Amino acid sequence: MNAHHPACCSPLDTHNPLPNALAGAQLISTRFDPALLAEDDFARCDIPPVRGVAKRQAEYLAGRLCAREALRRVTGQASVPAVGEDRAPQWPRGVVGSITHGDNWAAALVAARDRWRTVGMDVERLLPHERAQRLQGEILTPAELQHLQALDEETRATRISLTFSLKESLFKALYPLTLTRFYFHDAELLDIDQDSARLRLLIDLHPDWRTGAELDGQFVLFDNKVLSLVAVAA
Repeated sequence: MNAHHPACCSPLDTHNPLPNALAGAQLISTRFDPALLAEDDFARCDIPPVRGVAKRQAEYLAGRLCAREALRRVTGQASVPAVGEDRAPQWPRGVVGSITHGDNWAAALVAARDRWRTVGMDVERLLPHERAQRLQGEILTPAELQHLQALDEETRATRISLTFSLKESLFKALYPLTLTRFYFHDAELLDIDQDSARLRLLIDLHPDWRTGAELDGQFVLFDNKVLSLVAVAA
């Protein structure tokens, strides 16, 4: 395994910020700075390069470094997930995983497939109030919008950010099982407490995943970000 660690990424962090760790899973994270990305970082890290602006390259490199270390800890094999035609990471047999990046932070979660059918993880920078207000109709269903009315501005903006992240995690969890794309209005947040949530599908995605199916999610707020996870037990 190549020991080079690029200057654009902080040392890999094994701390799992989520409230409930998944049995047999490993979460690895790093902070990245696109301004510090060097031309030969991909080659020196032994990670196939990706095209794009410095930000895209740095977030991709950071996510793959985390994924490789998480895979090493779960399987004993330090491999780098390839990118599929649908742009989703291709995980080795026997594991499920998810990679996310946002606001100069990247993380990967890898879990044993005999314990978890799927995992979906998403990080988002918390939306400022005005932007949350503008996006709320795209992210929230009419029922979800109704629930916002009693909340103050700041709580409402946080709830919109949280709903956005949880629905992204739901998509990332269910897409590999259904191979069906779906959108923000195709699921709703049923209820939420300080670190967990329940989501419900509003459309049929697959014979196993029909309208009304409910899934649990969890989340944590840190550094003006929200990190969420939806996992389905095996």
